Parts: sequence; structure tokens; C-alpha cells
Amino acid sequence: MWSEFSQPIALSLQVAVVSSVIVVLSGTFIGRIMARTSFKGKTVIETFLMLPLVLPPTVVGFLLIVIFGMNSPAGQLIERMAGFPVIFTWWAAVIAACVVSFPLMYQASKLGFQMIDREIEDASRVDGADERQVFRHVSIPLAIPSLVAGAVLAFTRALGEFGASLMFAGNIPGQTQTAATAIYVAIDSGDMTMAWLWAGALVLLSFSLLFVVQLIRK
Repeated sequence: MWSEFSQPIALSLQVAVVSSVIVVLSGTFIGRIMARTSFKGKTVIETFLMLPLVLPPTVVGFLLIVIFGMNSPAGQLIERMAGFPVIFTWWAAVIAACVVSFPLMYQASKLGFQMIDREIEDASRVDGADERQVFRHVSIPLAIPSLVAGAVLAFTRALGEFGASLMFAGNIPGQTQTAATAIYVAIDSGDMTMAWLWAGALVLLSFSLLFVVQLIRK
């Protein structure tokens, strides 16, 4: 029973950790750019970046299949490079988690950088710091509360991803079955004990992480 319970939880945590690293790095970088630059078409790009937040997960999953499926150019390229198709693999779950959690990290990052007084950054430039040093030693430390909040929200969103992951990664026990998909299967088969255990574990973990975010914001 322990193995049956722990495998989906462990896979969910692995997917959430890997996707969160990708999302935090990309979301912080893009958030910084969008917070400090203005250009034609910026609103269109920002709308596109935030779109996964409002799209139904099944639509996200369908689009991922179209983009990365075995008949798509991207899917064929990945298969040639990696030696296997990405669809219905552990990496498919990571990609799905990245797509649905990125808007949360991006928005938090952008708002965090927008709240920084530009005069502080300008003062460091006057003192001889280049853009990389300003970003690392001034911007990042000042935006840390927002970045941490965004990272936690992205992690919890990735941890509970269901719809897009089910369509794109499938529900293969021991390979792509996360806790969210395992709960669905358990309820469908009438195994309420396992459903409660998995649901309780996700609720406890998500509550703990969100509680940390609330403490940071105070």
C-alpha cells in the first residue's frame, strides 16, 4: 500500500520541482524584461504569456499534443534528438506543468520588479555597476518577496496539475501517473481510501506552502 501511495506523490513532487526551476528562471528573466521595457506589441505578448491561466486545462493539453505530438515538426525534432517521443512521458508532465504554472511566476516577477524604485538601480549604475551586477545585487534582492511568492504559487500549481497533464502525459502508473491523476482513477474505481490519502497529502502540502507565502507577504 505504501508503494501504491508514494509513487504518484513522489512523481508529482519531481515534476513540480523540475518545472518550478524552469519556470522560476524563465519567469524571473522575462518578468524583468517586461517590467523595464516598452515596445510595440507588448500587450499582445503579455496576453499570450498569461493565456494558460484562463484556458481550460483540456485546451492546453490539446495544444501541447498538436505542438509536440509525434506528427508535429517539434515532436519529430525532439524524437530525433532524444531518441523517444515526448508525449506520454515524464517530460510531457513537466512541460504541461511549466505551461500552466508560468503565468503565476511571470506575473509575480513582473510586479516585483515594477515595485522597485528605479532611482536605486540608477544609483548603482552611477557607482559603476553593469546591468548584470544591477540585476543580481540590486533588483533580485529587492524583488525577493514577490519572487518567492511566485515560485511557491507556481510550485503548488504544478503539483496539482491534472487536465493538461492527463491529456499530454497520460496516466501510466509508475511513469506518468501523478497524485492528481491517481485521485481521479481512484474515485472512478471506487477506491475512496487511496483517494482520501492522496487528496489529504496534496491539501496538506499546498496549505503549508501557501501559509509560507502569507507569512512572507506580511
